[in-house]
Amino acid sequence: MAAKKTSASKKAAGAKAGGNGNGNGNGDDGGVRAAQAPLVEELYAEELALLGATDSGPRPPGWRLSARAVVTFICGSDGEVLRTKGHEARAISKKFVGERALVERCVVTLVGERGLLLVGEPGTAKSMLSELLAAAVSASSASTVQGTAGTTEEHLRYGWNYALLIAKGPHPEALVPSPVLGAMRAGAIARVEEVTRCLPEVQDALVSILSDRRLAIPELAGDNVVFAAPGFNIIATANLRDRGVSEMSAALKRRFNFETVEPIAELDQEMALVRRQASAALARVGEELAVDDAVLEALVTAFRDLRSGRSVEGWAVERPGTVMSTAEAVSVATSLGVQARFLPSERDVLSSVPGYLLGVVQKDDPKDRARLLAYWDGAVKRRAEGGARLWKQLHELRGVLESAGPAGE
Repeated sequence: MAAKKTSASKKAAGAKAGGNGNGNGNGDDGGVRAAQAPLVEELYAEELALLGATDSGPRPPGWRLSARAVVTFICGSDGEVLRTKGHEARAISKKFVGERALVERCVVTLVGERGLLLVGEPGTAKSMLSELLAAAVSASSASTVQGTAGTTEEHLRYGWNYALLIAKGPHPEALVPSPVLGAMRAGAIARVEEVTRCLPEVQDALVSILSDRRLAIPELAGDNVVFAAPGFNIIATANLRDRGVSEMSAALKRRFNFETVEPIAELDQEMALVRRQASAALARVGEELAVDDAVLEALVTAFRDLRSGRSVEGWAVERPGTVMSTAEAVSVATSLGVQARFLPSERDVLSSVPGYLLGVVQKDDPKDRARLLAYWDGAVKRRAEGGARLWKQLHELRGVLESAGPAGE
């Protein structure tokens, strides 16, 4: 048995761990700030520097890497070790679990100076993909606007420091640029998260920016037009299934290339991702993930069954109203790991799975508990009757779901 980590070594491991969304959470690069979620360009600074030093491909104007190197940064080098003087030799890690063809289409869109809109269900790592693209193209993923019902045009264009405005009148010093305007000046990628949560009239502030690649500031005298520097573009994300979504205008849709980010196709890939992310979360608090693969496989299988409406064996499953995303599976796996480390008990980790699953299923509609009970009486029971020991244990835990109150309330 390996010796237990010292407190200092655990803290060091926690400082290095990172990643979110579909990232791999390796966090093996130095110089990462002490933060719960460091910027992608900080987390993978060594990989970006190595790619930049070994990249011999043509780079689009304003880009820090070639198109091929951007794809390699996101999809990994398939074990190939890159070497160059002044940098540690290493393979580039895979950070996005998805089709390479999707990443290539995204990169082609950005090279062609078209806006990129990543759409799909919540929890499919659209944000992570947009961060990775921005970090690889611009060495910065921080020029970001979070779309909400309260987002205004100022968040996408510019605002004013009213104290300076009163003192000096419309003056460049009084101007407060939006992240989009800052990216235009710097020739960088701007990210607009959940753009469809913005009101339609706010969304349409992007139409002229994407069309003309310039932004007029009529309040300023003289040279009052900001022209986008080479490399500028916009990556937006949209959870089209969420409540509160505002329909995009046809004019804005025409300015974007749409790419759909699908849930992870393979069980083993999703399971590996859940383990990586949950392990990284535990490492940040100086602990290791004490959840074995059999429990993780059962957890991820349940999520996939409820997400798709069909079990891996082909049995029909009633889908709950909430989105059973990979991100939610990571959250449950992390909770299981935290409970095992910080609130240990005589019960095994598996006994906590039904309660956490119920918490996810009931997020949108408490009546969905009945659907989870039906899943227990269907797929879970059939696997238990088939002799699967772990699923038999899970089926015996059905009372946890029943104790939450009458089904359907």
